[in-house]
Amino acid sequence: MASTPEKKVKDKVVKILKEHEVYYFFPATYGMGRSGVPDIICCVDGRFLAIECKAGNNKPTALQEREMASISTAGGTVLVVNEDNLDAVSGVMRLLKNY
Repeated sequence: MASTPEKKVKDKVVKILKEHEVYYFFPATYGMGRSGVPDIICCVDGRFLAIECKAGNNKPTALQEREMASISTAGGTVLVVNEDNLDAVSGVMRLLKNY
């Protein structure tokens, strides 16, 4: 079965997270979960990082934007990543680890 373009981005992000030995998980948003939460939730040296993965020119929905704004307001870091800016993940890892 072929991977979707977004799944390919998620797989690349996970590879980077593993290289940096970052704790991460994919939140369940059904049932008791919260809709609009970013795709990957991470803890980088005690700092909160949320990553929303998109493929191509896709943009976050209004609900996703609201959730990401709430995370930022609470002091967390949020990234929206696609195939073109995967290097931002490693850059944020370095910043958060040296904070």
